[in-house]
Amino acid sequence: MTTVSSAEHTRRDFLYIATGAVAAVGGAAVAVPLIAQMNPDASTIAAGAPIDVDLAPIAEGQIIKVFWRSKPIFISHRSKKEIDAAKNVQLSTLPDPEPDSARVKAGHEQWLVVVGICTHLGCIPLAKQGEYEGWFCPCHGSAYDTAGRIRKGPAPKNLLLPPYKFVSDTKVQIG
Repeated sequence: MTTVSSAEHTRRDFLYIATGAVAAVGGAAVAVPLIAQMNPDASTIAAGAPIDVDLAPIAEGQIIKVFWRSKPIFISHRSKKEIDAAKNVQLSTLPDPEPDSARVKAGHEQWLVVVGICTHLGCIPLAKQGEYEGWFCPCHGSAYDTAGRIRKGPAPKNLLLPPYKFVSDTKVQIG
């Protein structure tokens, strides 16, 4: 009878090691796509990513519309007259009192950045319309001033402010 020493490798040892290696590779092959599918897709990441807007080509008195997270964002380059009109409003006359200085960034008072959705029912107001020269929602008659504050109509709140910061004098980052 032949005996095999435990120090020698047998065919059975090879099969155990080979089976274990194939199982490890197969487990990794299953785990990688399973974990990868839990990450958000590219459109979701892009929808929530901050956007940079170059302010240099925007003329004084002009309002542009950009999109961030599928929402329209109005960026208004306000004139001195519009800034003064916004600052000279008695806060007690506003349905949602908020000073102009709280709606703009210090040192950049000429730039107003607001979410372009009416706070009444979600319509998109028209720029430079209405009796306050700001925004007017034709759906239900809400009128906003040059600071995006509700002045008249059924809207309960001012136009919302998105999170934004100035990365330079001519560039703003929204988000």
